[in-house]
Amino acid sequence: MGARLTWAGSRTNDRYPSAIEETEMFETPAVAVAEAEPVERTGRREELLQTAVDLFAAKGFKGTSIRDIASTLGVSVSVIYHYFTNKEGLWSAILDYSVKGLPDRLEKAAAGGGHALERFRRVLRAHLAASSAYQKESKIFLIDYDRMSASGDQASKAIQKRVLDVYVELLEALHAEGLVKSPHTKILAFNVLGVVNWYLRWYRSDGPMSPEEVYEEIVAFVLYGVIGAPPGRS
Repeated sequence: MGARLTWAGSRTNDRYPSAIEETEMFETPAVAVAEAEPVERTGRREELLQTAVDLFAAKGFKGTSIRDIASTLGVSVSVIYHYFTNKEGLWSAILDYSVKGLPDRLEKAAAGGGHALERFRRVLRAHLAASSAYQKESKIFLIDYDRMSASGDQASKAIQKRVLDVYVELLEALHAEGLVKSPHTKILAFNVLGVVNWYLRWYRSDGPMSPEEVYEEIVAFVLYGVIGAPPGRS
């Protein structure tokens, strides 16, 4: 018997049971997707990047100056300019090591073997893992639009467009297989991304649940929202 999916809601009637046995379609896929791991960064340049991330997250891109970053680290402004041309250079470097690779990761997960539901589940887990690895960076780029520079906003929108396309394609495949009733797959994709991106706001790595447990709760919740009860359930 496969693992069990637990609905994250509170209703426990016949239509929305608190737990259901997975069918073969819900079983963990045979093709594993590597969990995202934060890149270990050491040295002065990396200290500058991490300090910039912390300040951008707290004060926004526009509200953070090069002098703020230097002062926080206890170095002169010239040290920052030794590594980065300007504040935009810092921003671009943060994007490069964190969020920029998200579309490639999701496209790879979606391209693996298996039926549409299996691939959809795999993409969700890959997305959550990547968000956990770079939670603060992801939140800045993908949620806090008002905190980004013009170039950062443009880069973020390009990344989000590719991510959206991955989900729309999978939802269209689920619709073609009869598992998703609504033909409005783009609206469904936005709703799914709303759940995944909101996770960036509340998740804490030191919470009572392991990352795996949190992933399973979110994946189960999304699957219920997208397809309802699995085949054989009313």
